[in-house]
Amino acid sequence: MSSRQSMTHSIADHIRFVVGDIHEGFVYPDVKIAVLTDHQIFSRFHRRHRHLKYSGGVSISSPSALNVGDYVVHIQHGIGVYKGVEHISIEEIEGDFLTVEYTNGLLRVPVDQFNQVQKYSGKSESGGVKVHKLGGTEWERAKTKTRKSLKIKAEELLRLYAERKLRGGCAYSPDSTEMRQLEISFPWQETPDQIKTIGDVKKDMESSRSMDRLICGDVGFGKTEVAIRAAFKALIDGKQTAVLVPTTILAQQHLNTFSQRLREFAVTIEMLSRFRTPKQQREIVKRANQGKIDILIGTHRILSKDLNMPNLGLLVIDEEHRFGVKHKIKLKELRRTVDVIAMTATPIPRTLQMGLMSIRDMSTIHTPPRNRYPIHTEIVSFHDDIIRRAVEREMARNGQVYFVHNRVQTMSAMYHYLKQVLPDTRICVGHGQMPERELERVMMDFYDHKYDFLLSTMIIESGLDNPNANTILVNRADRFGLAQLYQLRGRVGRSHHHAFAYFMVPPDRTLSMIARRRLRVLEEAEELGSGLKLAMSDLEIRGAGNLLGAEQSGHVVAVGIEMYSKMLKEEVERLRGSSPSKKPEVKIETEIKCYLPDTYIDDQEEKVSLYQRLAECETIDQVEEIGAELVDRFGKLPVEAVNLLDLIAVKKQCEGDHVAHLDIRGNQAFFEFIDPQNPPFKKFEYAFKGSDIRLEPYPTKKGMAIIANLSSIDVESQLVSLRMALENLTDA
Repeated sequence: MSSRQSMTHSIADHIRFVVGDIHEGFVYPDVKIAVLTDHQIFSRFHRRHRHLKYSGGVSISSPSALNVGDYVVHIQHGIGVYKGVEHISIEEIEGDFLTVEYTNGLLRVPVDQFNQVQKYSGKSESGGVKVHKLGGTEWERAKTKTRKSLKIKAEELLRLYAERKLRGGCAYSPDSTEMRQLEISFPWQETPDQIKTIGDVKKDMESSRSMDRLICGDVGFGKTEVAIRAAFKALIDGKQTAVLVPTTILAQQHLNTFSQRLREFAVTIEMLSRFRTPKQQREIVKRANQGKIDILIGTHRILSKDLNMPNLGLLVIDEEHRFGVKHKIKLKELRRTVDVIAMTATPIPRTLQMGLMSIRDMSTIHTPPRNRYPIHTEIVSFHDDIIRRAVEREMARNGQVYFVHNRVQTMSAMYHYLKQVLPDTRICVGHGQMPERELERVMMDFYDHKYDFLLSTMIIESGLDNPNANTILVNRADRFGLAQLYQLRGRVGRSHHHAFAYFMVPPDRTLSMIARRRLRVLEEAEELGSGLKLAMSDLEIRGAGNLLGAEQSGHVVAVGIEMYSKMLKEEVERLRGSSPSKKPEVKIETEIKCYLPDTYIDDQEEKVSLYQRLAECETIDQVEEIGAELVDRFGKLPVEAVNLLDLIAVKKQCEGDHVAHLDIRGNQAFFEFIDPQNPPFKKFEYAFKGSDIRLEPYPTKKGMAIIANLSSIDVESQLVSLRMALENLTDA
């Protein structure tokens, strides 16, 4: 008989074994039953092999994210106000048009040009957006000024990239047995984005080129684990690592995390911050300078002149934008000699990432950790009952609570009020004006669950990682910025428990439109990863400024993040001597009905989204894929939808052969070219050979155009006939 069978047999009269699946155990005293799960007995957890998908978020550039009244940017005409999509006839052309209002009139944008309109992301929250004038010069001046600034910035970025490439760096060894042991000891299952980012970092470190990689990821999405593995890889090859953080609390948190993960290995880890006495700091600096500390974690103190780590190979910077000018100068010098990993939780717009991809190594962690749930978010009035219920719910599951009150002057009064409301709750207080040692003690005592409730200022905004604290209440949430509230909410929900965030506002105070909108965005955007998906204008502007420098933020505001990113990408391509990736836009006008009828798709948001996707197609294959999707989702295509697909396909064909304008009216198609002095007449003649369409050269004031005679073709077949003939252009 096995030991397990023996144990079961001996206690069979007292315990009944039932096999089943429940998430948490429970006690039922009335009938004297205690149900325990295996992870409560053995401290192990099941891993779910599924990922929570993003939801509740849409691309900032998608018109489906627009509401009537939102600001938009048209590539040619500038900033206007979105007025919706209308089905109208303009100069005998019937179809759906996106309407944008400017100071002196309305602009109607046809469906094939929807990609020229982007949602404006700038100062919309402050109401300081200036709408442009159709035909005015202000928009062109803004673009010119931005382009000049971008030229200088792009040249700087390219120069730094070239220097790193030429300078070379330390090529680290491939993964060792120790590295594999560290990876196996990771208590969770890595997300796909984590795996890719770790692979990117390892590839950088094992190459002979020095590394300067930016890792962008939502709060709690696993950036620190990437840094730990990089530091360990450097250690194996005899190199020291410095981890630079903006706050003392974050330094302490990283010290705890690094020490916990590397506890099975012979690694010396220290922290240098104001939580250490002057004597302790001098001793740590001495040991670091002697090469006796492998990983040194600290605030700006580690940038001091007296610290010179002899074998420094890797520098990890957390939230670099929070450091001052002097510190950034020092970091710029360090970047020339060591490998660098910069980490940020501030979202970087995807379009900006694409523009920088060729000159800045970037990795983004979009995927939330397994078993992570969305944070339930509510805007509530400040009231005893609400506070009491929220705290009692958390305490009932042996959890802890954050309460943010951002006024040190009234902290004592708030403490006494909370003690009256929650007499049985163990409350501690923490704020930045406390003596360093006392603040450290409070934070560590809270982390060790000596207290249930932490009353603090904004100091918990970043760095405090306590998986047991899963409820946060923010007093006077209307006084905080969106980025601050977003970071505060990220302090909870860092484990497998459901988390709650309550943004409290005065019950007798009317909120401003700006404050109400800011809070509503967070209440609606509670899904995992929504911080990287939603159109959070101030976060994305901040992200652009952090990445490119504060001096660029004004230009981002002037033209919008999408336009700015597009211009940056074009400038980088120009400086590199490569041809622009985007082909010139072809203007097409036709009397043929080309749209998605309401009888086919009655959901306006869905329809606008499809128009956007069609306008952004770069190949005929992509157009055909959307056509197949339409049939699959909505059924057989009506004539108008078939015409729309053919129209987009014809436009893509014309873009590759220098067509500037195509006008299809009556029984003629009129082709105008970018270079009217040298029209590709022979190429077109060859392509149309064998079709029922006859071509004739047509002189214009600028040069020569081409007229295609469509008199032998039915109106319903004109577009498809042109499409079939133009397919031969690639062979001509």
